[in-house]
Amino acid sequence: MAAVGILGGAGLVGLGVKHDGGSLPLAGFSDSAATSTSKASPTPTGPSPEELAAVKRAKQVADLNAALKKYAATVPEFSVAVLDKKTGQKFSYRGTTTYDTASVVKVQVLACLLMTAQDKDRDLTSTELSLAKRMIRLSDNDATTSLFNKLGQNRAVQACDRRLGLTQTKVNSAWGLTRTTADDQVKLLSQLVSTSSPLDADSRKLAFTLMNHVDKSQDWGVPAAAKPGDVFTVKNGWDTRTSDHGKWVVNSVGRITSSTTDVSVAVLSHGHSSMSAGITVVEKVAKMTRQYLKY
Repeated sequence: MAAVGILGGAGLVGLGVKHDGGSLPLAGFSDSAATSTSKASPTPTGPSPEELAAVKRAKQVADLNAALKKYAATVPEFSVAVLDKKTGQKFSYRGTTTYDTASVVKVQVLACLLMTAQDKDRDLTSTELSLAKRMIRLSDNDATTSLFNKLGQNRAVQACDRRLGLTQTKVNSAWGLTRTTADDQVKLLSQLVSTSSPLDADSRKLAFTLMNHVDKSQDWGVPAAAKPGDVFTVKNGWDTRTSDHGKWVVNSVGRITSSTTDVSVAVLSHGHSSMSAGITVVEKVAKMTRQYLKY
């Protein structure tokens, strides 16, 4: 949190030297100069625009943290991260806590597929493209398994994750059980648009197109925070675990963009009594980040 200070000057005072009961001004000072100097008013300097912006941001973050903490006391566990591409600012609430990915891991599989094709200086084959479309737009599990196996399973995808800078994600041989964090997920989303990403322009464009055209039944989650006229991308994940007494994992990752907005948002959660209950929490959290961070 930036501290803001108002800086003021202090008047310069000429001290005299006592001689025979009187005082003499310092050398080089006339009586009129001393008088003029003592009457001069310093110009105070206020906080810079950057300092004011930092104070505003700090208050937004504090307010959002407080609101999320209050909400978290009433619902199953969740985490959220937001990365603003325009400002470079990141917010996260429990951002380093790990969760099962469920189907949001499919974005990692897509990124790995695109990088592998790039490495061989080729486009995706028609079969690969068809599988990728089914994997992202329909969240098709069979298509995902086919691509996951073709790439070399968890070791290959883990290697791709390292190239993308993901340090808190552990790819499982059963891809839906991959563990990740909200912080890593917004980092991955940022790599889908960054010009310094391992993904080239064509790969980034394809990833955007696929995530911007998911099936209507799957455009929940992060898009709930979008305003009219915004463009969004999204990939959601949901699953129920017998090992978790039938509770639901519900996750959503995506971007919201407009002429003034470009943010990546990841909400991860688990322990829900139903998929619909999880969606309610995920969407509420996504909307709270926009309400407080004002993006």
